[in-house]
Amino acid sequence: MSKVKAIVIRSPGANCDGEAVFALEKAGADVALVHINELSRREYKLADYSILLIPGGFTYGDDISGGKVLANELKLKLGEDVDRFVNDGKLIIGICNGFQIMIKAGILPKLGDGELPKLTLTYNDSGKFECRWVHLNVNQKSPCIYTKGIEQMYVPVAHGEGKLIGDANAISANNIVLYYADEKGNRNAGYPFNPNGSIKNIAGICDDTGRIFALMPHPERHIMGTQHPQWTRLGAKAYGEGFPIFQNAVKFAKGL
Repeated sequence: MSKVKAIVIRSPGANCDGEAVFALEKAGADVALVHINELSRREYKLADYSILLIPGGFTYGDDISGGKVLANELKLKLGEDVDRFVNDGKLIIGICNGFQIMIKAGILPKLGDGELPKLTLTYNDSGKFECRWVHLNVNQKSPCIYTKGIEQMYVPVAHGEGKLIGDANAISANNIVLYYADEKGNRNAGYPFNPNGSIKNIAGICDDTGRIFALMPHPERHIMGTQHPQWTRLGAKAYGEGFPIFQNAVKFAKGL
């Protein structure tokens, strides 16, 4: 059986594309790391892949606002390709800057013609870059295919504009996939457990199908057990708590 084909977009300022490629390859995918200009020039075709991953970083220096420039490129240059990709039942995951890009490109939540975004991501309440490990609680009612079989995760965050704001009714309760929580799973825990001040402690969301998923924390940075900050004290597991995200994606894509 041929491997699932995945594509990771890179662009100026992206800095987590290598980790994303490693995570998908470790999960069994055949991964292409492709510059956004190569896609725009149609040197690569989005339709040739089953999984699209938009990685973290600071694309184009986060000029204007986090992810806005690359979001405009995706929307204006590749909008029809992305729509067709989604309509064909394929998978998209955006991590950190990728979350910002998907929100600002109208990929998630999906916008109607002429509709303005009702959600966005802005500066952390702390007014500073937040880089730490966080506890995440998974919404078991969510249709998200990436989090199947996962109840909680411990993964890092690294962002300055991670606060989700806007109309809380723009996304249903079931489409909230991840909540920032404390070590006991309390979804109402404040700072520093919620590192940015996002409404409802939201850390990740998906569409109604569960195939289009975006999150601020970095599961690709906890693929191996030795990436846990206390592995020498607690003992290293074979794989990290972010790895099942990518295993679930590849497993689902095999059925497409």
